[in-house]
Amino acid sequence: MNFIRGIYNFKKQHRGCVLTIGNFDGVHCGHQSLVKLLVDKGHQDNLPVVVMLFEPHPLEIFLGNKAPARLTCLREKLHYLEQMNVDAVLCIRFNRQFARYSAQKFIVELLVNKLDVRFLAVGKDFRFGIDRQGDFLLLQDAGVRYGFEIMCTRTIYDDHGKRISSTSVREALSTNNFALAQKLLGHPFSISGRVVHGNALGRTIGFPTANILLRRIVMPVRGVFIVEVKGLGEQLVYGVANIGLRPTVKGINQQLEVHLFNTHMDFYGCYIEVILKKKIREEQKFDSLGALKMQIVKDVAIAHKFFLKTYLKRN
Repeated sequence: MNFIRGIYNFKKQHRGCVLTIGNFDGVHCGHQSLVKLLVDKGHQDNLPVVVMLFEPHPLEIFLGNKAPARLTCLREKLHYLEQMNVDAVLCIRFNRQFARYSAQKFIVELLVNKLDVRFLAVGKDFRFGIDRQGDFLLLQDAGVRYGFEIMCTRTIYDDHGKRISSTSVREALSTNNFALAQKLLGHPFSISGRVVHGNALGRTIGFPTANILLRRIVMPVRGVFIVEVKGLGEQLVYGVANIGLRPTVKGINQQLEVHLFNTHMDFYGCYIEVILKKKIREEQKFDSLGALKMQIVKDVAIAHKFFLKTYLKRN
């Protein structure tokens, strides 16, 4: 899969494409259904399959820390889209200049002149252009005028008849229903990132951690969790993780800290995936490092019991 950052880097071999447009936060089952349809259409017509998305999320520009919590960073989206055999992802940098594009300019300059789109699939509620002027009906008219086919994507519902969306995934996570979130996503909810050097405080109290900076303005989860970790060899590694500001040590930036069980390898610089299995408690401020250590001992014991029970069930 080719990753194309910016419309000016769009290559000739991807022109004449089948295309969908969106933010694809979470790349949930609804997104997957749409992308599968697009891939099938591309293979049927022997046309490149292209997904256009925006970074940062438009609402992060307009709402800042009041924007909806982000489920996936860009790298995670690319990982899931590549698994679905997309030929190229075109990432448009969303800023206030781009937000001033008129709907007509978006259609003519991007869809027609740059991409030469042949087939476009979007939801009926898709809006684009300054003041959200553009809609599905405008795209239908443009398709007739410029010679591309447009299709309205179908809505995908869960077992209870509720529309599957990024919002429904956030709602599941907000109630710590990770099983439901996994059903809606089609994969476990996880957070990925590169391990960076921290302040080594965990090591001084006997619980060294792998630290990951969270490249999200708003996180969908906070607290202490039982986790599984991929990316440190062939086997899953188990642990406990804290997601938040680390109030006991007066932290400022959101961070993911993972204490891994039974591993002593040097994992600085490794890119790991942290899969959240169950929430233990909320993040809290302790009066001393000693009190923090005592609580971590309890958290680790809870996690060990969880994994032992899970292992016994599997066997």
